[in-house]
Amino acid sequence: MPSAPSRKPLLYSAGAALAAITLGVVSWQAAESRDRPVAPSSSSSAASAPEAAEAPDPLAALARRDPDDKTAVGRADAPVVLIEYSDFKCGYCGKFARDTEPALIREYVADGTLRIEWRGFPIFGAESEAAAKAAWAAGRQDRFAPFHAAAYADGAKEKGFGEERLVELARQAGVPDLDRFRRDMAGPGVSAALRKDQEEGYRIGVTSTPSFLINGEPLAGAQPLDAFEAAIARAKTSAKAPK
Repeated sequence: MPSAPSRKPLLYSAGAALAAITLGVVSWQAAESRDRPVAPSSSSSAASAPEAAEAPDPLAALARRDPDDKTAVGRADAPVVLIEYSDFKCGYCGKFARDTEPALIREYVADGTLRIEWRGFPIFGAESEAAAKAAWAAGRQDRFAPFHAAAYADGAKEKGFGEERLVELARQAGVPDLDRFRRDMAGPGVSAALRKDQEEGYRIGVTSTPSFLINGEPLAGAQPLDAFEAAIARAKTSAKAPK
């Protein structure tokens, strides 16, 4: 049945454009503040030294480090946090999930260096949003990682993410209570969690997937493994540097 066109895509587009400008400014300011030498104050003293401390990186501060986050992998106190803004219908997100993320988990998550925090950022329509909700629901039963792997398996997105297909993926992932999975997928908790992720992404200027932050350093697209390794090395060195 015909209906009036929704204004939501237009509002999202306008918001994303504004946020993209914001991300550029914030990223530039953050990089500039890291590189700029701190000039001594003419009225400085030993007592006032703490006031001269460098301001925290606003993008690095987005790491939640919540030990109860069911969609994250790695130690909450890891020195490096990689945040991924992702969509299950995004081909390059699937490429990262299949080709790069397993190597990062083996090399850096396993030794406590890296934590990976996933953010649901569906941009390809209703099925993208449904898949993000399903991943969150699988996580309520500690099956996020296998659901993530099943949904990003080669050829999975071509089969679509209708409700029954998502239940089948949950079954493949070993979700024990599929009735609960269905309830969680449709409940208010998942809507709030997804909205939080989306609002965060739009606020900092995420307009495409996959997009990453590595201790606040932006990295866009399914870059080769060595690009992530270099960014992780820089972040780890910076995290160990004296403040």
